[in-house]
Amino acid sequence: MTILCVRFQLPPAGEAALPGLLGLLEDFTPVVQALPPDGALADLRGAERYFGRDAVELASVIRVRALAHHGVDCVIGAGPGPMLARVALGDARPGVTCAVPEEPDAIAQFLVDKPVAALPGVGAASARTLCEYGLDTLGLVAAAPLSTLQRLIGAKAGRELREKARGIDRGRVVPNAVSRSLATERPFTRDELDPDRHRRALLSAAEELGSRLRTLDKVCRTLTLTVRYADRSSTTRSRTLKEPTAHSPALTRAAYDMYEVLGLQRARVRALALRAEGLDPAEQASYQLTFDPLDEKARRIEEVADRARAKFGPHAVMPGSLAA
Repeated sequence: MTILCVRFQLPPAGEAALPGLLGLLEDFTPVVQALPPDGALADLRGAERYFGRDAVELASVIRVRALAHHGVDCVIGAGPGPMLARVALGDARPGVTCAVPEEPDAIAQFLVDKPVAALPGVGAASARTLCEYGLDTLGLVAAAPLSTLQRLIGAKAGRELREKARGIDRGRVVPNAVSRSLATERPFTRDELDPDRHRRALLSAAEELGSRLRTLDKVCRTLTLTVRYADRSSTTRSRTLKEPTAHSPALTRAAYDMYEVLGLQRARVRALALRAEGLDPAEQASYQLTFDPLDEKARRIEEVADRARAKFGPHAVMPGSLAA
């Protein structure tokens, strides 16, 4: 096992601690990929040789250091590739690293009974389609004809799904910079079931992100929504925007769309987080010209509101539904 997938058990609104925790992983290897809002992948091939310990032993050291230096526990999955490490994370628990063996037969045995939704990149729609045809476990998917999978979910997606279900992991850890993103989180004082409160939290988060982006003269190309539930599980969805933007209504619409696609039914939500990713300087962004007077008016109002917030504080101007 050479790859670790680490999920830090951050407190509500504790995402600001993620850069420091990534630095802890970089003490062992420079090949660290952030998985906001609370996770990371680490390639330990060089570290295993340097420290003379395998990945599972190094995972124990990482866990102790995270607790000692940051007061944060973590769950860790280990595997010969990033995909397998992320699947292993689903079976891990605090204090015990779940490791996928490197032997092909052992990998197949590990995956055979896993639900198809356990694979990274398999969304709710694809999982639902596969389950409707009886392909609800990775063992069944691995045994299915390639042509069947391609008819159900598409040529490329079907080929990749079959490879992953058979334990073929072509992924790699790509070091990235968490600083190329902005995030904000809205925790609830109690597990919240009311969709209206969920939407108000998303509105508040999108307004904050838009204001911060405009203050930095930045625009974002991608918006990511993370929903944390009462059982500590979470769902993450990302959307590439039609054009790079820092316009709060555009961010709000994207957040609402992702929330609606999740189709949460009486879900006990503990927190909602939004992350703006792919940040670029605003002056380098291109925009689609519009002759819509309402859009132009909204942008002028936004400029005035930003000046008022800069002078009188962040709560000087806000949407009416939040003021209540």
